[in-house]
Amino acid sequence: MLSPTGDTPRTPTRVLVIDDEPQIVRALVINLKARHYAVDAAHDGATALQLAAARHPDVIVLDLGLPDMDGVEVIKGLRGWTRVPILVLSARHSSDEKVEALDAGADDYVTKPFGMDELLARLRAAVRRAEPVPGGEDEVVVETADFTVDLAAKKVGRNGKDVRLTPTEWHLLEVLVRNTGRLVGQKQLLQEVWGPSYGTETNYLRVYMAQLRRKLEADPAHPRHFITEPGMGYRFER
Repeated sequence: MLSPTGDTPRTPTRVLVIDDEPQIVRALVINLKARHYAVDAAHDGATALQLAAARHPDVIVLDLGLPDMDGVEVIKGLRGWTRVPILVLSARHSSDEKVEALDAGADDYVTKPFGMDELLARLRAAVRRAEPVPGGEDEVVVETADFTVDLAAKKVGRNGKDVRLTPTEWHLLEVLVRNTGRLVGQKQLLQEVWGPSYGTETNYLRVYMAQLRRKLEADPAHPRHFITEPGMGYRFER
């Protein structure tokens, strides 16, 4: 990771860029290396999966339109073994396609054409969200009657077993748990979980709240922990 000024230097953040457009790969590699990232690049899905396993990147930038397989299949392949943040970069603009990628396990979605500054900001945000929570917080383990959330370890347990969450599900859960008992507005949730350019895509929230309830609530149809405030937002209650 990149180290703050004065800290002991750490290993540079490693980025895996997956895109079949050479000019985009070149632009990303130049800009990322200029900001002291380590960069690997793949032009198809099969190579990308091999590189991810071999190089263990800290964050992945993925185009959905690859020559050998759909990018969503790459996401699913990665999510079978890693929680590395995945930032989707695609010319597909429809809401359904965005939801499909996010539902498969992507963390954010940037449409082409894109601004390099925005993309780099999204990438930095994805890396920050994936970093372990520093010690010394007042409460890092939150317990309910149905499940336990360990904010430091980024783990959820239910009935003595770990519950597997996608990175996006975790980010949504984390924001709500850190605001226990308080209403978190739809726009705030969207911007904290998906990025600053989001604010109206309430269908994302419905999809992910349904998934969290299915995985964590004793009765998903009648939730007691993930409460909807119609037209306003959501609230986490113990």
